[in-house]
Amino acid sequence: AAGPSDASPDEGVVEDLPLIDEKAVEQLTEGLISHYLPDLQRSKSALQELTQNQVVLLETLEQEISKFKECNSIVDINALFSEAKHYHNKLVNIRNEMMMLHEKTSKLKVSGINI
Repeated sequence: AAGPSDASPDEGVVEDLPLIDEKAVEQLTEGLISHYLPDLQRSKSALQELTQNQVVLLETLEQEISKFKECNSIVDINALFSEAKHYHNKLVNIRNEMMMLHEKTSKLKVSGINI
C-alpha cells in the first residue's frame, strides 16, 4: 500500500492552475510591447545615427590619412630633388676639374714638344 510520501510532488498541479485567458495574455503582451517599443525604436534610431556618423568619421579619417601620405611623399620628392641638386653640383665640379686637368696636360704636351 502506498503512503502519503509516495505521491508525486507534481500530482494535481495542472488541476490547481486557473485557466489562462488568451485574450488577457494578448492584451498584456500588447501593453508590454506598447510600453517598451517607443524606447526601443528611439534607441534603434539613435544607433543608426551613430553608425552613420561613424561611417562619415571613418571616411574623413581615411581622407586625412591619404593627405598625410601625400605630404610625406612630397617631402620625399623634395629630399630627392635636393639630393639631385647636390650631385649635380658635384658633377659640375668634377667636369671643371677634368677640363682644368685637360688644359694642364695639353700645355705640358705642348711644352714637352717644344723641348
